[in-house]
Amino acid sequence: MEEFDSIIIGSGAGGLATALCLSRAGQKVLVLEQHSVPGGWSHSFTLNGQRFSPGVHYIGLLDEGQSTSDLYKGLGVANDIVFFRMNKKAYDHCIINGQKFDFPAGIENLEKNLIHYFPTEEKNIKEYLNLVKKVSEELQLIPKLKGFWQNITVPFRTKHFGKFALFSLKRVVNWHTKNEMLKAVLNAQCGDHGLPPSRASFPVHCSVMNHYFEGGFYPMGGGAGIVKAITSKIKNYGGIIKTQQTVTKIVVENKKAVGVELSSGERILAKNIISNADPTTTYLKLIGKENISKKLSKKLETTKYSVTSLILFLTLDMDVTKYGIDSGNIWHFKDENIDAHFETLMKADITQGEEFPAFFMSCTTLKDPVSFNGRFHNFEVVTYVDYESFNEFEGTNYHCPKYEVFKNKIIEKFLNSVEKLIPNARQHIIQAELGTPKTNQFYINSTRGNVYGTEKTLRQVGPFAFKNKTEIENLFLCGASTLSHGVTGATYSGLATAAKILNCHPDDLLIEDGTQKITIFDAEDASTWSDYIYKKREDKKRTFKEVD
Repeated sequence: MEEFDSIIIGSGAGGLATALCLSRAGQKVLVLEQHSVPGGWSHSFTLNGQRFSPGVHYIGLLDEGQSTSDLYKGLGVANDIVFFRMNKKAYDHCIINGQKFDFPAGIENLEKNLIHYFPTEEKNIKEYLNLVKKVSEELQLIPKLKGFWQNITVPFRTKHFGKFALFSLKRVVNWHTKNEMLKAVLNAQCGDHGLPPSRASFPVHCSVMNHYFEGGFYPMGGGAGIVKAITSKIKNYGGIIKTQQTVTKIVVENKKAVGVELSSGERILAKNIISNADPTTTYLKLIGKENISKKLSKKLETTKYSVTSLILFLTLDMDVTKYGIDSGNIWHFKDENIDAHFETLMKADITQGEEFPAFFMSCTTLKDPVSFNGRFHNFEVVTYVDYESFNEFEGTNYHCPKYEVFKNKIIEKFLNSVEKLIPNARQHIIQAELGTPKTNQFYINSTRGNVYGTEKTLRQVGPFAFKNKTEIENLFLCGASTLSHGVTGATYSGLATAAKILNCHPDDLLIEDGTQKITIFDAEDASTWSDYIYKKREDKKRTFKEVD
């Protein structure tokens, strides 16, 4: 029976980062993915020749010297990924009750914009953004502190984080302003962690805002562009990636993980087992409750998972730029009461009402100009719901006439929302397909179709999050329920897991040899594009014309 040094269950950003670090360190690594393509939430797929990336909408801190750039350089994949800088004047458009507020690249520019929108709130805006910046910097400092003396000075080095760590986003924002519209604007990006302001952890929100302060970037090829770069490197180091491999059991002997069992009945042994699945799937489905402690079992019983999502994958045959659509994302809210909108989305019958009170929309063919065929524009329109909304379709055989009727009602509701921004969009539809919580569950195998792993509330982040090293010997976790969520957060979690296995510091696994650099073009400025980009874009157009 073949034995590996490490088996990674799942190929999300965390699993792939772990696999890359371990294979580069000389380990014999096997990645097992139940889907037909690797990537987890970072994967891309095509519908009738049009590409969509359900889980990758933008990434931050990619300019030279910034942390995500250093991460990809240290992993040795920077040369293999191309990014497009989204609209520098508005990587995020926040539309509330018909009023538009733009989030530009650069914290100084954001400050200027917000003061322009709310001139009487200048002092409050400056104080709040300064606090967000300081809390984020201190949050990033904590894992880098080494040695007794550095750690003993943590309270002095992280005084802002310590002061506000236990408060919700809503409470801290309310302390800084009484202006309801400004509150809504400052809360708008809470969709990036899937919680209403009243329940969102303020430090988590600071981390999200700081991640995008210098702008948003989108990978050429969508999420698959990142996945391809990492999987290629894993294979170069001798690692093996197998898709359509469903792990049904983690084999435990004497409280020690020794291998995995596949749905085919095949057993594969390894010295280390790393699960990129969420904790409930890992411990209750793959390990079994009988193999875990009462303490862990109790923690799992009280663990809450993030919201799940509805995603409309939409292709339009029209020039959407005429309606102000650009490479920036759009956060759209009915009015200033974001908490109420979350409550409506979580509790109401989602087929009721003409429009969704809150949704996110992005045009991937404008974020990645290479993907534009000269006519069709692709959109991902997202809103959050509770998994309970799909309870009646529980079970494996949920594809039934009633389910299709249910989906079509939701699609129509989505299109009503879209037409608020793009009038008469219905008349130009090439395709409109819906991803539901059941879709998430099927392709990503996430508990209750969750989007961000565990809920990022105060009680489930930081020291209360699931640890990379588990109570079962040689079993490790990575992914959004451990260190952090999002593409970058999950990648860092993979780094942390590999460091535990290799008995080193995560920074030791980032090897910068001076040969790596991320290529960035401006999605809005064709003059920045290379001949390579122009050629790929023209090839796309020519292929489309030949098929059309």
